[in-house]
Amino acid sequence: MIEAAQNSDSAAATGSWFPVPEEADVPSDLKGLFGKAREVLGFVPNVFRVYAFRPARLSAWFNHFRQLHEPTEHLSAADREMIAVVVSSANGCLYCLVAHGAGLRHELGDPVLGERISYDWRRAGLDSRCHAICAYAEKLTLTPREVTRDDLQTLLDAGLSLEEAWDVAELSAMYNFTNRLAMATNMLPNPEYSAQARAG
Repeated sequence: MIEAAQNSDSAAATGSWFPVPEEADVPSDLKGLFGKAREVLGFVPNVFRVYAFRPARLSAWFNHFRQLHEPTEHLSAADREMIAVVVSSANGCLYCLVAHGAGLRHELGDPVLGERISYDWRRAGLDSRCHAICAYAEKLTLTPREVTRDDLQTLLDAGLSLEEAWDVAELSAMYNFTNRLAMATNMLPNPEYSAQARAG
């Protein structure tokens, strides 16, 4: 089974060690998701193709993802992509770092700052609010047993509501899950991400 997956064109394009279904073979709701991605991005992200091996779980994961990426008053779409990048950098997740690096550059409208955050958020010249968000996301990723009530307080002191602080924690947790599954499948980022939201 794994040998067959490695020899298929779809698996080769995504890097996956697991079988990757052809788009024609996925359930109708996922065909809609793939079509929407192609309409918005111009391509289908490999995360969708690889996760389609377990279609019901892809649908559940994507619904969760979409809810967590709804911007709020003090936690913007760019902030949410920044969390994805910080967690992915800490974990060394190639797929998520490339994909969300592109998302961060786009949401910021500043490819230079987006790139700096992706490589080293501490030296990116972030304000105190963004610094607090990044520090929390990284600590929850690398040393979760050391997270205390004081760490939550840093988010509240930075101006986030309790609900937004929860979102920071949940986004960090979700991207740790996503990173690990991406790495467990050997998922490769779509080449298209590398050209997106660059200075031109």
